[in-house]
Amino acid sequence: MNLAIEPLLALVIGVLILLIPRFLNYFVAVYLIVVGILGLIHR
Repeated sequence: MNLAIEPLLALVIGVLILLIPRFLNYFVAVYLIVVGILGLIHR
């Protein structure tokens, strides 16, 4: 089972931002860090 992490992470973060808008900056920062790390690992 090969599940892509980025689209799933984006979906979860999008829902959390809708529920808790004041945490937008934290969610975006964590998302960018995770995507950056995954990009370096799979390079």
